[in-house]
Amino acid sequence: MKVICFILIELAISLSSCSKGRTNSNDISAASATFPASQLTQNNQQSPVVNENFYDFLEKFNTDRIFQLKRIAFPVKAIVSDLAEEGIILKEETIQKQEWEHLDLTYDSTYQTRDCDQYYQEVLFKPDSAIVELRGIDNGIYANYFFKRKKGQWYLVALEETSF
Repeated sequence: MKVICFILIELAISLSSCSKGRTNSNDISAASATFPASQLTQNNQQSPVVNENFYDFLEKFNTDRIFQLKRIAFPVKAIVSDLAEEGIILKEETIQKQEWEHLDLTYDSTYQTRDCDQYYQEVLFKPDSAIVELRGIDNGIYANYFFKRKKGQWYLVALEETSF
């Protein structure tokens, strides 16, 4: 029973760091504010939905291929650029699970200053969604990856890769 309480308190601390940035893991007051003591001690109640930290999710999404496949809402809608005689046109595609190629959105700030394919990455948040934006620096890189939180877990739901 003490182990379960300890785990729930640790989860509550993690949750509070999701909404307020990273906090000290020893901050027990955040846990007590998130879950009343009655919820921490009763096994019969349904446990509350734990909202996954986006950056922790993204790190695992980038490095673990199996995890990534589980966290994509297939079929994925994609808007991609296509070279045609008239120039570049945008078209909508649907990507099935068997067509998926591993996606790595790992970002390092040195990508802005490297010799080739410079770009920056920004994450925009709404209450239950996030967009990872990649923007090239004078090179045509343009991509958006749309994530949605469902039952506390993050999923890739759509993408837009319109680089030229």
